[in-house]
Amino acid sequence: MNTRRIVAQSLAAMLSLAAVTSSAQAPAPTQDSFMLTIFLRHDQSKTLDELQKHLKETGFTDAFPPQGIEIVSWYVMMGIGQVVTLRVPPARLREVNRMIEQKAWGAYRTDFYPTYDYLPVWKEAHPGR
Repeated sequence: MNTRRIVAQSLAAMLSLAAVTSSAQAPAPTQDSFMLTIFLRHDQSKTLDELQKHLKETGFTDAFPPQGIEIVSWYVMMGIGQVVTLRVPPARLREVNRMIEQKAWGAYRTDFYPTYDYLPVWKEAHPGR
């Protein structure tokens, strides 16, 4: 496993934890949904204006996330791009994936990580902290 992948996975875990500890905490996931963290890595061979033009032309800015998909968190990571965590019903995973393939590629390289809220587990294991 290369260093970049390890760093990306570590960052995804940290961002997921940060998302649940924010003051605007998202409701707990239900049996009919899961959290999906997406790394939208900027194509650094393009300027910001070129990236935004591409996203507007493909309709990404209007289509993401698909209607009814909840945004749990959305962070900008300088030097990497954007990291978005969504709450997704399993039956709609393909829809999210296809939208990214059709509208985000060309501006972003993407990584997808199933994500869960570890904070309640940690709190149970460390009472009083």
